[in-house]
Amino acid sequence: MDIKPKPNRQLYINILRKMTPAQRLEKAFDLSEFSRRLFIEGLRKRFPDVTEDEFRKIVLQRLERCHNRNY
Repeated sequence: MDIKPKPNRQLYINILRKMTPAQRLEKAFDLSEFSRRLFIEGLRKRFPDVTEDEFRKIVLQRLERCHNRNY
């Protein structure tokens, strides 16, 4: 099996270890917000001509598919 090399992984882990718990939590929130924006922007590009109401329904439908039902 050919595994993609991750040369910066250890550097990233070391940086995370030097952060305070509050900084790590803030980073998690930042990454979550970034992911949300990417998700929304990708859908906007895929559905450029729908109304805001239709777009909102599409977003909610897609989020429902992603929702982890174990919670």
